[in-house]
Amino acid sequence: MKKLIFTLVLALSLQPIFAQEEQEAEEKPDGWSRAGLISLLFNQTAFNAEWQGGGTSNYAGSLNLSYDANYKKGKFTWDNKVIADYGITKIKGEEWSRKTNDRFELNSIAGRQIKETNWYYSFFLNFRTQFDKGYEYGEEEIIDPATGDVIDIRQTRTETTRVMSPGYLQLGPGVLWKKSDNLKVNIAPATARFIFVNEMFTTTPGYVDGDYFGVDAGETTRFEFGAALGAYAKFDVVENVTIENILNLYSNYLEDPQNVDIDYTLNTVMKVNEFLSANFIFQAIYDDNAVSGFQVREVLGVGLTHKF
Repeated sequence: MKKLIFTLVLALSLQPIFAQEEQEAEEKPDGWSRAGLISLLFNQTAFNAEWQGGGTSNYAGSLNLSYDANYKKGKFTWDNKVIADYGITKIKGEEWSRKTNDRFELNSIAGRQIKETNWYYSFFLNFRTQFDKGYEYGEEEIIDPATGDVIDIRQTRTETTRVMSPGYLQLGPGVLWKKSDNLKVNIAPATARFIFVNEMFTTTPGYVDGDYFGVDAGETTRFEFGAALGAYAKFDVVENVTIENILNLYSNYLEDPQNVDIDYTLNTVMKVNEFLSANFIFQAIYDDNAVSGFQVREVLGVGLTHKF
């Protein structure tokens, strides 16, 4: 029920966006069109020894890249989008720095227009992974063997993810509704999905089939077949404030088709001037092969921005 409510809220939130697209988009010339945005966000908090209000000195940085490369020739279109995010934070007193975000995603949709409509026969590909290792952090008590007393506490970390563990690849034919490069929905009822993992995570003693992103013991891949929906909407709220919505849904026909995977990203860019902007990123993921519940990520910061 919670997943259904969440999906409905997202769908309803897109209704005003569709309402704004009352006029037909201008006909684009044939050939390539490219656009990119790169931003570097940084923040720091520092306290001296006399500070009495509490708090821990820390710093954090995040590098975000979004790049579009779209091609058009007659009734044929090919849209490509790359999203890359990496962030890190260091807290005083902590032994290791920690990731705040880590994402690489490629979306590609090729389509051929159906007569003179906004509908296209399509074929899509989506690939997702990360750049760096991910860890689960904790603490371990160090016991004096002579007295049994705790003499120290040691910070620990356990590797849980890495590049291509997991990695996701989805592809399949479908139909695309495309009003413009900034407003489109792709429906793919026959989608193949591959989940890739490193064998070190599925060969540990006592591993149970499916515990690590749904992959069986000793295996490095999982195959699924189902239906996928991808929606993209980007618009200007007011001058110098742009909102980008990316929604991906997936249902696996072969196992628990009622458990729809959800991946939603809201990216808001508030331009200060040519080089400075404030960015807010919100991402919510539901994937019961990974964890039973929503994974939520928020990033807010002010930093340098460059369009190319």
